[in-house]
Amino acid sequence: MILKSFLSCIHTTMQQLPPSEYIFPDPLEVDPEGEGLICIGADLSPSTLFEAYTHGLFPWFSTGEPICWWCPEPRCIIRPQDYQPSKTLLRSMKKQDYRITINQAFERVIRACSLPRSYADDTWISEDIIDGYCAMFDAGYGYSVEVWNQTRLVGGLYGISIGHGCFGESMFSTETDVSKMAFYTLMLIGRENKLPWIDCQLVNDHLLSLGACTLSRQTYLKSLQDVVNQPAIDWKMYQDGVFSSKTIAQNARLTE
Repeated sequence: MILKSFLSCIHTTMQQLPPSEYIFPDPLEVDPEGEGLICIGADLSPSTLFEAYTHGLFPWFSTGEPICWWCPEPRCIIRPQDYQPSKTLLRSMKKQDYRITINQAFERVIRACSLPRSYADDTWISEDIIDGYCAMFDAGYGYSVEVWNQTRLVGGLYGISIGHGCFGESMFSTETDVSKMAFYTLMLIGRENKLPWIDCQLVNDHLLSLGACTLSRQTYLKSLQDVVNQPAIDWKMYQDGVFSSKTIAQNARLTE
């Protein structure tokens, strides 16, 4: 369960947000077996999401179910400095010059991620999730990477950003390799900002094929407390620009 908080103090980085109504339990204490489900309930307001992410939890549940908060064992992460794009991806980025932007179409990206996939009839990204994460983005704690074929949004990803903590949520693509282009762009931003890792949450073969690895939950939670208290990533430095997939592939950076 989640206990109501009667504390008046809040994180110094939460100045844009009202105090959270909820205190999340320590995952190591309430889930010693490492099953992953930590608690049920609360809401998806920016204050609650901030509190959850800074304590290692994220929401994952189906429409019509109560909000379930997870902290898996092990935790999947990727270290930006270790990521290497495939030769196939680089060829795709050079063959057609896609435009890549940052934080220009957050809601469009999350809505595209919520659509059914070829391998599943539905996703966990409900209207409540969309509303909560869009509010988080408006409060300055979200990010998106968009890939455009001329004026068409053909791929992208979104996530949460707190301090030097970068938490990936979902990605989509309607053309070959474009979600990987967004992912590569995020890795370059991670490198430029010297992020120790980007959180990928749950392990799967696709993430492992991109270079992801795992940390024990205890190691992840210890590192988390350091990264979320670092200065915030300056997303404005990126969101005013339009980047070229061809330039990124040739130079391994966002600009020439």
